[in-house]
Amino acid sequence: MIDSLLVKIALIGVIGIAAQWVAWRTGRPAIALMLLAGVLAGPVLGIIVPDRDLGPLQEPIIKLAVAVILFEGGLSLNFRDLRHAGQPVLRLVIIGVPLGWLLGTLAAHYGAGLSWGVASLFGGILVVTGPTVIGPMLRTLRVPPRVADTLKWEGIVNDPIGALLAVAIYAYITFDGPNASVSGVIGDVAVATLLAALLGVALGFAITWLFPRGYVPEYLKASVLLATVIGGFVLADLVKHETGLVTVTVMGLVMANRPVHSSRALRRFKEDLTVMLISGVFVILSATLDWETLQDFQLRFTAFLVLLLFLVRPLTVLISLAFSSMPWRERLFIAWIAPRGIVAVAITGLFALRLVDYGVPDAEALVPLSFAVVVVTILAHGFSAPWVAQRLGIDRGKGESVLIVGANDWTTAFGAYLKQLGYRVTVADSSTFALRSARRKELDVWRGDILEEVHEDRLDLSEYQQLLAATDNDAYNALVCSDLGPEMGFEKLTQTAPQDKQGAVQPRTHVLLESKRSVEELQRLIAEGWQFGRTRITEKFSFGDYRQRLARGGEPVAIKREGGHLEFFSATAKPYVDEGDEVISFIPPEQQAAQQAVRASRKAEEAAAKEGRAEEAAGRAGRAERTERAERTNEAETKRDE
Repeated sequence: MIDSLLVKIALIGVIGIAAQWVAWRTGRPAIALMLLAGVLAGPVLGIIVPDRDLGPLQEPIIKLAVAVILFEGGLSLNFRDLRHAGQPVLRLVIIGVPLGWLLGTLAAHYGAGLSWGVASLFGGILVVTGPTVIGPMLRTLRVPPRVADTLKWEGIVNDPIGALLAVAIYAYITFDGPNASVSGVIGDVAVATLLAALLGVALGFAITWLFPRGYVPEYLKASVLLATVIGGFVLADLVKHETGLVTVTVMGLVMANRPVHSSRALRRFKEDLTVMLISGVFVILSATLDWETLQDFQLRFTAFLVLLLFLVRPLTVLISLAFSSMPWRERLFIAWIAPRGIVAVAITGLFALRLVDYGVPDAEALVPLSFAVVVVTILAHGFSAPWVAQRLGIDRGKGESVLIVGANDWTTAFGAYLKQLGYRVTVADSSTFALRSARRKELDVWRGDILEEVHEDRLDLSEYQQLLAATDNDAYNALVCSDLGPEMGFEKLTQTAPQDKQGAVQPRTHVLLESKRSVEELQRLIAEGWQFGRTRITEKFSFGDYRQRLARGGEPVAIKREGGHLEFFSATAKPYVDEGDEVISFIPPEQQAAQQAVRASRKAEEAAAKEGRAEEAAGRAGRAERTERAERTNEAETKRDE
């Protein structure tokens, strides 16, 4: 049964997604675990052998998957991002591409010993840094937006450029042999590239014109878009190999910068599909490794890998970004990060087969060398990126802030209390008047519609570990949680209970407080003098003891873990409370006074104990001194008698 093609395809998907899940749970680079999973399933265990299982379908499957992945990457290239990374990206494309190609060619020729033709082709492919690898890597890093945007734009824009360089060099090598006209080859590739780009622009404008005007029903939009991407890629690829990559990238770029109804839903669909495709394709590619390919790896290739890691990439970036406005720490980080992924392996494998058939010397070395580059760069950059970011001082740390949507008396008091506990709190509201009290409490404020701010990429949700929607509009609270759930994760979103418990607006996420008190009721209690307090759970004072001593009407609001993680109590989710955790409570004024009295009593007892220990220590020191003085007197008398 395991030999069934259906079973093999299912296994590819399961293995890839499982590797992504393990990476999320462990914090390890997802791309490295997918690579390891593919190697185990392929050459080690022999469960998946793509050449045997997929046969002639392998190449078109990979090419179409890469097309969808690049289109989704183009959808993320909003020109607003260039306000931070515009100059660095432009330099890395205009200066970095030819410089990286030159240095990569020299390294491949002198380091790996490849012939000039094969070395120049491989050097062109190495211009690609791989959005399929950069994307998963950036999800686990918290670096400045300028750095992330630069790496993202460079990876997506350079992908088709590297492929086109390889196409041009391949055409030069095979078109007319050594007597080929350079100008003829360049003109041929340039015309094909221009046509592919124009096709991408036309398709992007067509989609953004048809969708908002209702020419495509809502339930068909995602399917029509996917079919258009695949059709555009294939059409351009028929004109010239690999120019389809230009078409889908440009199409995504156009759609990213033009208004499209349902664009959020479409982008979410494409992102989900891309995660699945990246997982599957990377498992397939890493499973194609076999022992024969590994044995073809020669010791001289090691010199090339060293040159690529420590000379080619750093020099390319540092020269390209010299005298730019980007801080030197960020330049050094970008100079180190250049993992290669699916596109590099797929394009190299495609051209290697054709060059071998054409009888070009050293072409057979491209496959093991490309896999070596992918493995080494993924392991080196994937595992070292967080450490390098920390050492360079650009790591922004874990997102431990709290975002509260809705400025009122209760949220301001709660935010101020969280700030006392060491949290960075941001209160968001569209009313300047409502935010005045939050400003007086010295809380960070954000004026505007939070949904618009997030959708326009003016607010980075990765900074926040929890979001609390607590406006007086129940429908808006529900909308915030449902709309931002896919971005942050629904487990990080909480909203206050609706004021009309029997109303039509029912929450679809966590509801704050076990009692389901509404914002109106919470504000009334704040006006009556209710306050926030905290209680540390210890071995001697359990959470059950806390429950018994809680005043009538008081209740737990959140838990502060020892590492700083915050979790809210809700009607549907009651977090586990362990020793060392602190329970944040919303309590009436009489219990607050009682807690203060208990804390004052404990401090007095501790002070008395310290004084008692001090007196005891002084007594011991006095006794020791008297004993020592007596011994000296006895010694003196003994000597006198002698």
